[in-house]
Amino acid sequence: METAAAIADRFDASRPVIGVVHLPPLPGAPGFGDGDEDHRDAIRTRALEDARRLEAGGADGLIVENFGDAPFHPDDVPKHVVAELTAIATAVTDAVDVPVGINVLRNDAVAALSVAAAADAAFVRVNVHIGSAATDQGVLEGRAHETLRLRERIEADVSLLADVHVKHASPVGERDIERAALETVERGQADGVIVSGPGTGVETPLADIERVGDALADAAAGPVPVFVGSGVTSETVGDCLAAGADGVIVGTALKRGGETTNPVSRDRVDELVGAVRDAASSDD
Repeated sequence: METAAAIADRFDASRPVIGVVHLPPLPGAPGFGDGDEDHRDAIRTRALEDARRLEAGGADGLIVENFGDAPFHPDDVPKHVVAELTAIATAVTDAVDVPVGINVLRNDAVAALSVAAAADAAFVRVNVHIGSAATDQGVLEGRAHETLRLRERIEADVSLLADVHVKHASPVGERDIERAALETVERGQADGVIVSGPGTGVETPLADIERVGDALADAAAGPVPVFVGSGVTSETVGDCLAAGADGVIVGTALKRGGETTNPVSRDRVDELVGAVRDAASSDD
């Protein structure tokens, strides 16, 4: 398991800003194009444009996810999805110089880790790493035991960021967010945790950030980075950092018009990254 300092070194930033490349529907998904032969190229072009805008605006990393593939496969996406994601992720990692991550929705950690290893990506996001969560895909079970062993077996230099009480879900059982965070790190051996609001683009409660940060401050494994995973804007990011966040993962707020499915706006990236830098400077 990596330390907070190691994660910061991976992103070359003390408070990393990770932008999200939300992919349109991939081949096989209900919303995929109209069958014309150029649609696959259009997806890759869009991904590269978004990735380059994020990097040019100062993002310290980015994460590629199959956001357009709803309704999502629960925990085992088809092989053609893995192939498409690997091709797109490889193109993105070749095009930018910042760390790239992979999230395979809804919760295919094996696919995410495999794509990341093949595409030379730096990290993965796992929505349900330990425990269980009731979601619109049914009950999802964490498979930390499989994910960590696979990472070792394929010798993947890939950090694992895991959600705690992931959005669009309700945890099964009575574990409070502090206990869930500790178990994600101490028993699930995640390299970092992600705290989010109830849905995409919905603000993350500051109290949850504080509670998780306080719980992990005394973790047996040592300091573990806490990322905020939803609802971060240029107006709220300073409060998130003040509440104890070590970094932020931002999608919706960086899109044109603040719409999740729109292309990335370079101006919005500039604005949010500037707000993070200002907040970090005021802490020094």
